[in-house]
Amino acid sequence: MVKAADIFKKAYSDFVFIDGGCGSILQAQGLQPGELPETWNIIHPEIIQKMHRDYLLAGANILTSNTFGANINKFQPGDIKFSLDAVIGAAIKNAREAIRQVESDPSTPEAVRNQPHFVALDIGPLGKLLKPLGDLDFEDAVQIFSYTVKIGAKHGADLVLIETMNDLHEAKAALLAAKENCDLPVLITTAYDESEKLLTGADPMTVVATMEGLGADAVGVNCSLGPDQMFGIVEQLARYASVPVVVSPNAGLPRSEGGKTVYDVAPADFAASMEKIADLGATMLGGCCGTTPAHIKAMSDAVRTHKAHEVTPKNDTIITSYTHSVIFDKKPVLIGERINPTGKKKFKEALRNRDMDYILGEALTQKEKKADVLDVNVGLPEIDEPQMMIDVVKELQAVIDLPLQIDTTNPVAMEKALRIYNGKPMINSVNGKEEIMKEIFPLAKKYGGLIVALTIDESGIPETAEGRVEIARKIYARAAEYGIKPKDIIIDPLAMSISSDPQSAITTLDALRLIKEELNGKTSLGVSNISFGLPNRDFINASFFTMAMHNGLNAGIMNPSSLEMMKAYYTYCALLAVDQNCANYIDFATNLPATVAAAASAVPSAASAVSPATQPEGTSNTSELIEAIKRGLKDRAAALTADYLKTKDALEIIDGELIPALDIVGKGFEKKTVFLPQLLMAAEAASAAFGVIKQTLAAAGGDQQKKGKIVLATVKGDIHDIGKNIVKVLLENYAYDVIDLGKDVDPQLIVDTVQRENIRLVGLSALMTTTVPAMEETIKLLRQAGSPAKVVVGGAVMTQNYADMIGADKYCHDAMETVRYAEEIFN
Repeated sequence: MVKAADIFKKAYSDFVFIDGGCGSILQAQGLQPGELPETWNIIHPEIIQKMHRDYLLAGANILTSNTFGANINKFQPGDIKFSLDAVIGAAIKNAREAIRQVESDPSTPEAVRNQPHFVALDIGPLGKLLKPLGDLDFEDAVQIFSYTVKIGAKHGADLVLIETMNDLHEAKAALLAAKENCDLPVLITTAYDESEKLLTGADPMTVVATMEGLGADAVGVNCSLGPDQMFGIVEQLARYASVPVVVSPNAGLPRSEGGKTVYDVAPADFAASMEKIADLGATMLGGCCGTTPAHIKAMSDAVRTHKAHEVTPKNDTIITSYTHSVIFDKKPVLIGERINPTGKKKFKEALRNRDMDYILGEALTQKEKKADVLDVNVGLPEIDEPQMMIDVVKELQAVIDLPLQIDTTNPVAMEKALRIYNGKPMINSVNGKEEIMKEIFPLAKKYGGLIVALTIDESGIPETAEGRVEIARKIYARAAEYGIKPKDIIIDPLAMSISSDPQSAITTLDALRLIKEELNGKTSLGVSNISFGLPNRDFINASFFTMAMHNGLNAGIMNPSSLEMMKAYYTYCALLAVDQNCANYIDFATNLPATVAAAASAVPSAASAVSPATQPEGTSNTSELIEAIKRGLKDRAAALTADYLKTKDALEIIDGELIPALDIVGKGFEKKTVFLPQLLMAAEAASAAFGVIKQTLAAAGGDQQKKGKIVLATVKGDIHDIGKNIVKVLLENYAYDVIDLGKDVDPQLIVDTVQRENIRLVGLSALMTTTVPAMEETIKLLRQAGSPAKVVVGGAVMTQNYADMIGADKYCHDAMETVRYAEEIFN
């Protein structure tokens, strides 16, 4: 009997076909607007089984269970008819029965009957943003997904398909839930927009590095786009993935015909595009919204005539934040060292006092000084290090998009940080001691990360370069026993002070060279250790840094505010031809006076973490409050607002500080230079400032003037309210009174609210194709009731053409466009 794991082995050198869309097929069979498709597993099993049979006969190897939205938020355990267990159990039973019928039917073509067939437990997103962007806790998300995984495994699913994820953090929660609660293979596919990024900003390389680090058996893309719009995404996935690439596009763009959702890419055209996708390196191919058995049949017949690309191991050393990746290659990586209490009195006080403003200030300063990665060490004996590490990592990732290096000797703190970290971090550190490797390697294998490996073992630090190389060999070998590849290890051959050992620099430089030449390894160093105990340490540090880079150093832990160190870095990169057209050097050199001025003074808090040379274009001389809002610093924005109110009128602050700050961030979001996390955190900071103003006005007997009332709702049958909630946050910050009716809202309730409150603008959201008809019904009821309200629509499946067909007044691609439309309506 062929096992599910074998299908993944096949996908390394041959094609595997997955089924296509479900919702549009069920709509054609009578699924009503707002009706939950998963209930049909129980009330219409014959329809579900026929759909599965048709996909099998079309050439699909993998059937996805009708469980996309099956979680405890929708189906309660105590529900007599539609409990989560009953819904998932029936879904898998229907798929399994379809396989039995097709494989046992003598009329089934032999080519189909002889193919292996499997059932994938299908898991979709929860429809909520995780904290700090939303209100869903990471562990709560893991728990929700865990319930679904356990039930699916119990009822005999062969594998798990996590799909349509548009938030890297939620994807991590789902993947952890799958890996912790079953031993089935796991595929994970994410949904990108036209900019080839997830909703929260991650690009394909970042998704691949993060998901592979967490143990995904295949990675890919599905939904949101048609096949032609996925070419660039697939190229990137295939370039960086060491596991099979999964591609399941929509059948083009949707439109409405007679209350039904239809798509514009015919089966033949779909197949032609999928041939190109197969030639780009994808080996697991299927369809998403709008695709039918005819699409899968045309695709499988066409693609089988091609030779599949063999999936090969990629040896890129990569870490990520939640938006982007950093590759350790020819250009040295700068790791900022300032978030560390060692030798830093003020930082120690900040940790003791939980002064997050100071810690975030250090982070922001290092980012502005062009650090690529931030080291994070919060170890003090008198504090709760695990909890502090969690808090600092969360706060840092809320306001800054640089990857982090988790730096701790406390294994509890390390695991907690790795678990909640959004991306693939550096892990600092392991060494050649058996006890340490046993503690850290299992964590790295489970959560993913780039391990910093120090060349020290039970015998201490070798005095020779060759001795340090031997420890590196031992670490590589031991890591391999845990399934950790060399690309996920970076060796630190240790820089010791030349003040106590005049030969230490030579030994370290030799070790760097040998690790590169003999082991083809990547290296990192705490550069400033070389000058400990000497005056004017930056002089020594900068020269040693240059020598180290020349001997193969890939990453330096250093102070990016050091002028001497940055001069060494920029000149080296220009001379080594890893600075294209010397652009970074020119920028650094031409801003040297401002850099020198900034280096002459310390930056004690987030408020002052900006220099004229590093301010975004068009925002020079902006106020501290505007800067605090742009950076998402809630506490700082509130404190500054309270201070400003002593000398300024509330309206002057709103119009002159808060709204301009939001406009700056909003324009960046529209230009794709700012991503959703930064946008939402800026909105949170503005909300904190507005809160102070409201309190002041209330104490004086006044109130903030509202521009107008707007109703928002996620339509009947849809529980995904991420988009609606984002729009709500922004509209409220622009002084609109938002009536949020929530999710799964009955059309008549929307109409009644609009009429009762005399509403001028209604915003409707839908994620799934099966719920868009409810949006159309809502608009019809509003028109029939004679409401003059304008209707703006949005959601993953919406397009301008689709919006026009269902009678909406406006389609908005994102939240900021909705704000602009509201300004147009009410002004």
